[in-house]
Amino acid sequence: MAAKNKLQTVYERWQSMQPLQEDDQRRLGIRFSLDFNYNSNHIEGNTLTYGQTELLLLFGQVIQGAKMKDLEEMKASDVGLKMMQEEAKVKDYPLTETFIRQLHKTLLREDYEEYRNLPGGAFTSFTIHAGRYKTRPNSVITRYGDRFDYASPEETPALMSDLVRWYNEEEQRGEMHPVDLAILFHYRYIRIHPFEDGNGRIARLLVNYILTRHGYPMIVVRSRKKQAYLEALHRADLKVGKAPSDGALASLGDIKPFRDFFVQLVADEIAGYITFLTQRGDNLWWYDGETVTFNSPAVSTILRELIYNPAIKTAELAEIVGISRVAVSKALQQLIEKGYVLQDKNDEANTWHVIITDLSR
Repeated sequence: MAAKNKLQTVYERWQSMQPLQEDDQRRLGIRFSLDFNYNSNHIEGNTLTYGQTELLLLFGQVIQGAKMKDLEEMKASDVGLKMMQEEAKVKDYPLTETFIRQLHKTLLREDYEEYRNLPGGAFTSFTIHAGRYKTRPNSVITRYGDRFDYASPEETPALMSDLVRWYNEEEQRGEMHPVDLAILFHYRYIRIHPFEDGNGRIARLLVNYILTRHGYPMIVVRSRKKQAYLEALHRADLKVGKAPSDGALASLGDIKPFRDFFVQLVADEIAGYITFLTQRGDNLWWYDGETVTFNSPAVSTILRELIYNPAIKTAELAEIVGISRVAVSKALQQLIEKGYVLQDKNDEANTWHVIITDLSR
């Protein structure tokens, strides 16, 4: 109840801020795209850092080495996000399985072979299909060691047809709260797990498709909340039961642990957007959905110098900031470790890239 009240409060505040000024819309749109693509893929094992993701998506740059697969996956994710946003604008057109499969094909790009080790050292391989429902059973081993089976390939087409029909009918009725509609769709979809890969990413895109269609801002499931996210799903699974058909027809009451988690998450995300757009301070910064303040104002000065002069040297920074070179070097190393800055050492000028966002203006 407390989470639901908080959600209502922050949503009303958000609504009071509409329409956003053009510059605020632009800044928030950039932040959301980066945060969503980084976090949704990082949850699934993509190794790009937040900073690498920003440079790739905003500037087309790749620094500090990266796997080609992860780069292509991140770029495809951004295309999928834009595709979903465009589809959500057409509010008089229903959700279709065709769109879901197209979204999946956009994310995966093409079929590929997956190789797995079997007990005893043998190898097996199978094809991951882009844009097609699964052709082999899939399951997950929970952190408690038990195996959890999703819908079989034979069950999947009918269950997906039922899911999409249910969503469109429920949306037409307009009786369910939009956030609850998004939560229940997410849970039912995950219990079907219709594709061989990419189900989590598709589920998080479709949550935002539903929220957007009902006037709510899109949200990010942060990778730092991955364990809480998975635990909430697991606790709901325990209550619903193992049968895929039960999961595909679960009610809001059945999935209370997941619903509670997600309502709080949506409330926190909207509150974060409000903070990003309204809070200002000389020592206030923003990184991956959270405000950051530094113990020493000198760090903020260093960051701003890096923004305005990306090729600046340590000696120049020390003179400007009024601290020793050693102190500057230590501060820079800490900023690198936190992911707040990157240095391109393949660049002749050793250019600095500031990833953290300045909220002083």
